[in-house]
Amino acid sequence: MKSLDDCRILLVDDSKTNIEILVAGLKSDYKLSVALNGENALQLASRVSPDLILLDITMPGLDGYEVCRRLRARPETSEVPIVFVSALTEVGNKASGFEAGANDYITKPFDLLEVKARVRALLKAKAYNDAVKDQLAGDLRVAHDIQMGMLPRDFSSIEDRYGVRLSARLTPAGEVGGDLFAAFGPEPDRLVLVMGDVSGKGIPAALFMVRTISLVRLLAHDLPAPEFIIARLNNELASENPSSMFVTLLCAMYQPSTRRLTLASGGHTRPLLLRHQQAPRFILDSVGTALGLEPNLAFESTALTLEPMDTLLLYTDGVIEAFNSQNECYGSPRLLEDLSSLAGIDPDVLTAGLLQQVQAFAGSVRQSDDIALLAMRVDSNPRAK
Repeated sequence: MKSLDDCRILLVDDSKTNIEILVAGLKSDYKLSVALNGENALQLASRVSPDLILLDITMPGLDGYEVCRRLRARPETSEVPIVFVSALTEVGNKASGFEAGANDYITKPFDLLEVKARVRALLKAKAYNDAVKDQLAGDLRVAHDIQMGMLPRDFSSIEDRYGVRLSARLTPAGEVGGDLFAAFGPEPDRLVLVMGDVSGKGIPAALFMVRTISLVRLLAHDLPAPEFIIARLNNELASENPSSMFVTLLCAMYQPSTRRLTLASGGHTRPLLLRHQQAPRFILDSVGTALGLEPNLAFESTALTLEPMDTLLLYTDGVIEAFNSQNECYGSPRLLEDLSSLAGIDPDVLTAGLLQQVQAFAGSVRQSDDIALLAMRVDSNPRAK
């Protein structure tokens, strides 16, 4: 926790007399910075990173209300305690101060002991909150590392065995998220691919994601078809789900001996097939129902035969629901257009290129949802059984 004598207070007042009184009373306890008008206060706040601001209201140029609003709009000062010190004593003035974002209000002429007591109380509260946030940030980093450790990155051990090339990418919107993917081989002629998206964000979504991916791996060893896997998974998730969370999930099963691909969806985004000299196309007509909300549901499957150099692409809705600064959605038509030149290329190039396209479309707009991609390309000379 930060020591109080290391804290910096920004004093903002156009009266040099008031500044001198405050400096004399606070200089032995805190580091001080001084601004004599609103513009100078905003500039100083960006440079010195104050831990608390004592702010006059009636000043030439920008008044204290506007300075406070602008400070609250800046990420770096949005949570810095701000105390108005003003000769305006009307209730309406105080209400306006709190509406602008102030934490406290002291009327002039002020009692220096009162100022010091309120400053100390606010700084102690800020130091405690900062310490809690630092601990939470550390916990989130550990959770992120654990979550990432559950998702495969190196597929080399299964690629040659199943005659495919694989690539996956995940960019969470926060430290932890609810998107998941997996690729594993429960049997020599059965490769399982999974892509999922848990409702919500943060720690609850991450915990539900861990439970989901663990169950999928267990169920896939005992059940022979994707529709059976997601039906059983739905029952397991729905049986103990007090928070009513859910997950959309796509399960695909590939048999290299026949190049047969079988897919089943539990409410997930439709997968895509990229085939040389053909336009990318969606494979499923129906996406089914999300998992975890209602038990004993039946799910359908779709099967097709892949050709050498075909690419299957699974993704989460963070791709098609990315927005740009004009509030335009990336959308499925744009996804098909951007993929039209990527058929047959290396899966790593494909996933990297698509992610770059989505990020370029969004531009400066902050990512609002997790993005996950999983691509599988069939080798030109797949293994024979």
